[in-house]
Amino acid sequence: MTGLSLSIVNRPLQFRQPARTSRDTLTEKPTWFIVARHGDGRMGIGECSLIPGLSPEHPKRAALALQQIASSGTLDPAAVSDLQPAVKFAVETALIDLITPGDRVLFDGPFVAGSAGVPINGLVWMDDVEGMLTQVDALVARGFKTIKWKVGTLPFEDELALVAEIRRRCPTSDDFVLRVDANGAFSVEEPGWTALKKCEALADFELHSIEQPLKAGHWKEMQALCAASPLPIALDEELIGLTTTALRRGMLGMVKPAFVVLKPSLIGGLREANHWIDLAAEVGAGWWATSALESNIGLNAIAQWTADALGESRAAQGLGTGGLFVNNVEAPLHVKAGELWMEGDWPVAEWAKG
Repeated sequence: MTGLSLSIVNRPLQFRQPARTSRDTLTEKPTWFIVARHGDGRMGIGECSLIPGLSPEHPKRAALALQQIASSGTLDPAAVSDLQPAVKFAVETALIDLITPGDRVLFDGPFVAGSAGVPINGLVWMDDVEGMLTQVDALVARGFKTIKWKVGTLPFEDELALVAEIRRRCPTSDDFVLRVDANGAFSVEEPGWTALKKCEALADFELHSIEQPLKAGHWKEMQALCAASPLPIALDEELIGLTTTALRRGMLGMVKPAFVVLKPSLIGGLREANHWIDLAAEVGAGWWATSALESNIGLNAIAQWTADALGESRAAQGLGTGGLFVNNVEAPLHVKAGELWMEGDWPVAEWAKG
């Protein structure tokens, strides 16, 4: 769409408390909003938010690309480089927001109407063992039935003891779905423990799946592990940077994962997420979506798309990130009993009024 007034708002997100990941400890997150205004009064907002060390974009290059887009007066996702997936996501969602009726409404349906929630997993942040168990208890008390945490940072025997204790507190797989995410940590072998042996040991606790046990890019090794592991494997970082149909289809056809994990900010937006769903279906793989720790602007776009794409499925999604930041955008998004709901109207932030 051309002939627009476009502005870029630089608004780094500040974490309420340092967020430990397998790669780093984050205190803030580089974030920009692209605000599009049409002469008839319509407005659309898209978010470009980066995870340092994981997002393909460098912050300076993302900021430059956004300023060039603003100067052009044009929102055209197809014109954004595939090497800048978060920028493309921002442009795409700002455009959808602009051309659909209602503030921050991108898709129609029960979620947007406030009559249905989207099931989400409760996320346990990395901490010492007691801290993680305290988080598990709090999530259970809040009504979460799917719980996810990171593995691969402790000696594996200690890791198994933690898994056993979490399963004790969440007794059956019928009542509680447990997911783990290795972020490639099983590529580093410990004495007596190969990646396959670790997956076999974890499978004894009836876990739902493990995300990215091996580092991305090692397709043959991942193929062998997916074929032999009794624990279903989901691919996450493996999807980043695969920008052509040939590469995506080739990877999925070789590896044959059980699931793919879709982070629109890291794979080029909602259209590309739909493409991944179609290609995954060709090899019988399921999917779920997660936020890449966006503010409520990006979370809203992903949640609405997810609710639309899920249909009747009740698989838990990774969208419970709205409470992470002290300076998040005010939004009618609420977590209730393990589901994300949209209830109420969107206030317009001061920085977006223009």
